[in-house]
Amino acid sequence: MISVTRLNGSPMWLNALLVEMVEESPDTYITLVTGKRLIVLEKADEVIAKIRDYNKEIGAYSATIKVQTLEELS
Repeated sequence: MISVTRLNGSPMWLNALLVEMVEESPDTYITLVTGKRLIVLEKADEVIAKIRDYNKEIGAYSATIKVQTLEELS
C-alpha cells in the first residue's frame, strides 16, 4: 500500500498493485484497474516513485528482472 493525499488533505492508503495509470493535467489523477479514478495532491512523479519503491519492497521488481533474464537466456 502507498500513502497519498486526497484533495481535502486527508490521507489515504492505496493498493499500488491496482494502479493502471497516473496522469497529471494539472491535478494528478490515478486510474485503477477497476476503472475508478482518484485525484490526489501529490505530483505524478511522486506517486510513480512510491509505486516503484513499493514494488521493490515486495519483491515484484526483482521477480520481473529474474524472469526477463531467464527469457533472454532461452
